[in-house]
Amino acid sequence: MSNLDRQATPTVCGGRGFVVAEPVRELLSPRRVPLGESTEVRRLLPNLGRRMVGAWAFVDHYGPDDIAGEPGMQVPPHPHMGLQTVSWLHDGEVLHRDSLGSLQTVRPRELGLMTSGSAISHSEESPREHARLLHGAQLWVALPDTHRHIEPHFQHHADLPAVTGSGLTATVILGELDGALSPGTTYSPLLGADLTLTAGAKAGLPLDPDFEYAVLAMSGEAEVDGVPVLPGSMLYLGCGRSELPLRAETDAGLMLLGGEPFEEEIVMWWNFIGRSHEEIEEARRAWTAGSRFGEVKGYDGPALRAPDLPPVTLKPRGRVR
Repeated sequence: MSNLDRQATPTVCGGRGFVVAEPVRELLSPRRVPLGESTEVRRLLPNLGRRMVGAWAFVDHYGPDDIAGEPGMQVPPHPHMGLQTVSWLHDGEVLHRDSLGSLQTVRPRELGLMTSGSAISHSEESPREHARLLHGAQLWVALPDTHRHIEPHFQHHADLPAVTGSGLTATVILGELDGALSPGTTYSPLLGADLTLTAGAKAGLPLDPDFEYAVLAMSGEAEVDGVPVLPGSMLYLGCGRSELPLRAETDAGLMLLGGEPFEEEIVMWWNFIGRSHEEIEEARRAWTAGSRFGEVKGYDGPALRAPDLPPVTLKPRGRVR
């Protein structure tokens, strides 16, 4: 997916200096951002106060939107480098096209995982005939330096492992949870899980104390470690936890995101993750010139134009502002 903000702000994050090394309960509020022609997202990462959770560097939550008679999601071809994109739906469908020739419809609770490596471009759109509701999350994972120049590839996994019990179903999107291992490829210690809670459920999930975690509220009324979370908000939990208490007042949907704190400092601007101003500048120049990132065939419309770079050199500022 794309960051369509025409006033793209450079973000330098990563490094372990600002990792919260103990359990906390830090509620993050979203920023509303337009996505394409008719979709608005709630952006949780990067956030004013926190930039990353493990290698998770970008989190948008959207919907549920009634798109009956509407085009729905329409994100034109755009480039990526240095990251993985994760498409995750609760309702609706998204048609993925990329410069490798991939053409895949991603449906609810199926994993669409694109690894950009050195360079890729893609588009995302609601199919012409689509469901009434569109509801999901789009996320980026920063690639570590040892893997950020690998060949790009796309994976689609319709069947994912799940952990169940006490009114809870945890579908493992990426990484491993309580012995259940996702088939999605990761390049750093990472966890992504979709949590479905039935009304009245009380449950606990085992966690890795060395990971930092956050929970994105997708739907319903739930409490995470005693903190009420409303749809479209995210609760940052820090490190040092071996279990996560969960409770639901109604049927509820959550996403658990976690990972080993990302050691490297990164520069994130528009749809690129790099390590320096010069690297970002070169990527923008290549996309504008129509080189390096390939061509997305089949999308009905022009590709996105890159916004202007800010008139300052992008410099590291750490994981939090």
